Amino acid sequence: MSKELSTNYVKRTQKDYSLSMKLQIVDQIERGLDSVTGAQRRYGIQSRSTVVRWLRKYGTFDWENQTPSNMSKTPEQRIMELEAKVKLLEKQKKHLEKQVNHAANKSIIFDMMIELAEKEYNIPIRKNCLPEQSKDSKKNKI
Repeated sequence: MSKELSTNYVKRTQKDYSLSMKLQIVDQIERGLDSVTGAQRRYGIQSRSTVVRWLRKYGTFDWENQTPSNMSKTPEQRIMELEAKVKLLEKQKKHLEKQVNHAANKSIIFDMMIELAEKEYNIPIRKNCLPEQSKDSKKNKI
């Protein structure tokens, strides 16, 4: 006779965490507002190593030389750091461009759906008013 305990545990994958969330968590930990385990519990992250990986990837601490980033670095280290930052920014830019493209396509599809609905059902869904008319109506109300 074994009783199964129901838990609210939800297995999450790496895809569940947005880049902005990762950067926010790393920033909070580096500013001392939160600990690694505290952030792990607060955001429901399965493993401590996930947060540590984000710290290594997105943080300002130089893990290879074990020095904080505000200590002087050689020009080669600085170049490597800047190249990594450029790669990250290019990746973010590509992701945002993809989102913009998706939103534009979505907008076109919605416009087509509205036009089709207006033609099929002979219902004026969009308001056909000019910007000048809306300005005049505001003046009349005042």
